Amino acid sequence: MTTFLLIPGAWHGAWTFEPLARRLRERGHQAYPLTLTGVGDRRHLLTATVNLDTHIDDVVNVLEDERITDAVLVGHSYGGMVITGAADRVPERVAGLVYVDAVVPGDGDSCWSLVTDRERAWYLEGVGRNGYASAPLPFFDPRATPHPLASLLQEIRLEGRFDRDGGRDYVYATGWPGGSPFAPLYERLRTDPAWRTHALASGHNVMGDAPDALLEVLLDAARVE
Repeated sequence: MTTFLLIPGAWHGAWTFEPLARRLRERGHQAYPLTLTGVGDRRHLLTATVNLDTHIDDVVNVLEDERITDAVLVGHSYGGMVITGAADRVPERVAGLVYVDAVVPGDGDSCWSLVTDRERAWYLEGVGRNGYASAPLPFFDPRATPHPLASLLQEIRLEGRFDRDGGRDYVYATGWPGGSPFAPLYERLRTDPAWRTHALASGHNVMGDAPDALLEVLLDAARVE
């Protein structure tokens, strides 16, 4: 049995991963889809002080409170920042990382620095309403809520504490209209022996567009963790 923590991207809550979590539980695994502070049903906690560190704490606190020591952390999009930071913070509790069409930061990177001008424009959408929250885009699911801007701008600080051979998977969605901002990253990782890479015929919402293929990736990650 493996324990999965499933971290959504910006503007989205645990509901993005709940169908997948149910299927993982049916296969005998534990699965925790998380909603990050200030987003979704935790939107009442959105303030100007909510940042990337807050979201890393969200994950670390679950790992520690539930006494999890075999976690596979799954991060979609912005969630790649969060799972990277959590694994670096408590590597003894993490068995593997799965990045689902996500950013993969190094020390000093931010979500802002790792995407293109198109995504940066998305991040600034609606910020003028309160100065600290990025508004969901019109084509998002109606459940999407404003996202704390500071979490998208803050640089991550890593000590390189998570270093497990074979413990990293990257899922690349090939169906972005106009091209994926993650294409250069995928091309780099697919030749790196430390990574397992998977190209799926999907839009950015891999959980909704290619749930069966994503489930198989996660089950494979559980077998090798």
